[in-house]
This record gives sequence, structure tokens and C-alpha cells, in this order.
Amino acid sequence: MIAVNLPDEDRWRKYNNSSPLIAVFKNFHPLNDEIEQRINQHTFPISYKKSKFLVSPVDHNKYLFLIVKGIVRGFIKDGKTEITTWIAKENEVVGTIRNLWIDGDSEEYLQALEDVDLIAIPHVLSEYLYENFPEANIVGRKMMELYYRSAEERAYLCRISSAEKRYKRFLASFPDLINRVSLKYIASFLAVRLETLSRVRAKL
Repeated sequence: MIAVNLPDEDRWRKYNNSSPLIAVFKNFHPLNDEIEQRINQHTFPISYKKSKFLVSPVDHNKYLFLIVKGIVRGFIKDGKTEITTWIAKENEVVGTIRNLWIDGDSEEYLQALEDVDLIAIPHVLSEYLYENFPEANIVGRKMMELYYRSAEERAYLCRISSAEKRYKRFLASFPDLINRVSLKYIASFLAVRLETLSRVRAKL
């Protein structure tokens, strides 16, 4: 992936002249002008069509992504079987976890489940903000709390004893995904067979 070298005013024209990442960060803590300036300079918009890969194991990934529009899933492969590990939607930040901020390979794939608009966030920018601005560390901590709780919920889902209970918990925890995500990906996320999930849905 290559950043588009456009002036900030051209890069962000469709987003009211500011990177959408700034508004997301401000939900957690006020930002100073220098942080906003650096975010505008070093992040950039990018889009992918449905089913395309944002990242695969052959990529040397250097970015996190803020989802502005659409849905993205993360998955790994066990032989030919795809195991969906998470599904994310608008205003969430996603990326490969196993090599986050380190120079190493990852088994993870990131795939667009809808046409998606994203803001690419270079790892080097995240590191610079953390090292130089206390505000960035407050934002990062608060965001990490949310994602840690989400990860705990995903881990819990996969340990519920019955497919029906898992699906009911999914509906309660992620109600806005059920009509936007293919059942085969939901089945993979819940670690149940597609046929089993179809029977559960029919029963309910």
C-alpha cells in the first residue's frame, strides 16, 4: 500500500477537511493542534471492494485501519478451513494483532465483507504519538480497554456449550451485524457448522 501524496486540503476534502481519525480520538480525550496536524499529514483514505484483502500473510503490514464505512473481518487458516476471529464495523480500528508494532510475519488475513472506506494509520505515526504526547497515551489506553472487553466477549462466545446459546449471545452482543454479514462468516466466528447455525436460526 502506498500513501497518496496529496496536500491535506485535497486529501481530506470529502471528510470536511480533517482526518476522521481525529474525531474518533476526540471521543476519548481532547487533542492539541500538533497531534491533529500530524494525523492529517500522515494518515490517508483508502478503499477496498467487497471480498478484497486489506492484508494477507504475504504482506509486510505497516498500518492500522479506521473503518469509516463498511465491515471487515479478520481470519486465519487451519488447512483449507477459515477461522473468523473477529468482525468489525464503522468507527472501529482494525489491524493484524500478531505482529502489531513489531517487524514480523503474521498468519492473519483482513478481508472486506462490504465495500469499505478506511483511514490508514501508519504504525510509525502511532509510535511517534505515544512517545511524544501524553494525550495519545490516554486515548490509546481508553481504546485498548474497549478492545480488550470485545476480545473477552469473543473468547466467551466460543466457549458457550451450545450453538443456540452462542447464537443468542451473538445477537445480544452484535445485533447490528446479523443482517450485514453472511451466515458462513458468522458460523465461522461462532465455531459452528453453517448447517447447524441454519437449523438454530430456523428454530428461533
